[in-house]
Amino acid sequence: MTKNREKKIYSVTIWGAVANILLSFAKFVAGTIGKSSAMMADAVHSLSDVVSDVIVLVMVKLAAKGKDKGHDYGHAKFETLATLAVSLLLIVAGGKLISGGIEKIRMVIEGGSIDTPGKIALWAALLSIVVKELLFQWTAKVGRDTNSPAVVSNAWHHRTDALSSIGSALGIGAAILFGGKWAILDPLVGCGISIFIFYIAVTMAMPALAELTEASLSDEVENDLHDIIMGVEGVDDVHAIKSRKAGSNIIFECHLVVNPEMSVADAHRITSIAESRIREKYGQETQISLHIEPDVESD
Repeated sequence: MTKNREKKIYSVTIWGAVANILLSFAKFVAGTIGKSSAMMADAVHSLSDVVSDVIVLVMVKLAAKGKDKGHDYGHAKFETLATLAVSLLLIVAGGKLISGGIEKIRMVIEGGSIDTPGKIALWAALLSIVVKELLFQWTAKVGRDTNSPAVVSNAWHHRTDALSSIGSALGIGAAILFGGKWAILDPLVGCGISIFIFYIAVTMAMPALAELTEASLSDEVENDLHDIIMGVEGVDDVHAIKSRKAGSNIIFECHLVVNPEMSVADAHRITSIAESRIREKYGQETQISLHIEPDVESD
């Protein structure tokens, strides 16, 4: 991992953690003063985002260590573990939102009511929506720019907090304007948001699981790698292609078929050109292993 990439990831994650801590405190205060259970739950959600930030910081730091005696391929998969961990946190957050929402809906149906909250809780919810959406946009951009699935998954953790705050704002605002019964909008919207959170979490978890279980790269990528190597003068054929992903890097190996009369020096030159072209497109951290074979059919 380059120092610039590492710096970008640390910066956005640390600022995100600071924002989450401040938002959690503000929501707890607003929820207590405004007597809003929705805002108190929102405060807990923001606090859980701090855990997500810490996971990303620790795992990305480990992933940046590179190769050592016990890890010939480096530590890049720690970043993948971070993606999976954050995805699981999203599933837990979604589960808590939907279970709490169902309980509130049941209470209203059975004749109960939800306390009418104070305006301070509404302002806190609106502030949270703005701050968390800005954090989502910034974090998602850094995640895309650095090709970090862990940072992208953390960005979605910010957005789930913004979405849960939308539910809280609807419930709190309706309760203030129309009375306690209308606060049922909060859990209703919350349940809908929870389904969306589950969907996002699963779509992030599946690629992480595939990577950790050594899934091959897509046919499109493998075919592209094949074509890059075949474009090198002196290569007669390419086969036995194997590929996988490690964090933001790819690991690729294959067999190159060349003229049996070719010298070792020329064969080495061909592999060097092939490796250079692959890294130009897929990054300098790409790990490549090329095996030279003689073209026996040309004899």
